[in-house]
Amino acid sequence: EDAPLAVVAEPKIDGLSSSLLYERGEFVRAATRGDGFGGEDVTANVMTVKAIPKRLKGAPERLEVRGEIYLRHDDFAEINARQAAAGKPIFANPRNSAAGSLRQLDPRVTAERPLKFFAYSWGEVSESFAETQHGALVAFRRFGLPTNPLTKLCRTAEELIAHYREI
Repeated sequence: EDAPLAVVAEPKIDGLSSSLLYERGEFVRAATRGDGFGGEDVTANVMTVKAIPKRLKGAPERLEVRGEIYLRHDDFAEINARQAAAGKPIFANPRNSAAGSLRQLDPRVTAERPLKFFAYSWGEVSESFAETQHGALVAFRRFGLPTNPLTKLCRTAEELIAHYREI
């Protein structure tokens, strides 16, 4: 009952959940989550996302990184302004715009969108690289993956509530 309990407080990012597979540090494949059992192969389009590293440093031999591909609100507003100026339909929200951007048939269209990525979890891995969620996020940053800078390790309920209010 009195044992300390640390909690990783991570803001929810509303984008498109994706899995990135790295082998020997090299990016090899990307897929959407789909229905939880199978998703779409979006490798060609993810290759154009500048925020996703194509090579990791010091990662396990095989590492599946799970994360969120998203659009920042200001980037979304800029895309919609360009759409409107060109007389084209505007997008409904950043999440749908990010998902649609990643599912383009032409990767050049995806490359034009300022998509971002945050790593937050892992799937298949050849060897353990962390003992805790916080340790995994620290390792992701060390490997060269972007993580949400608003994520915080909280050790008390008061810290959690303060962090929630700050966000």
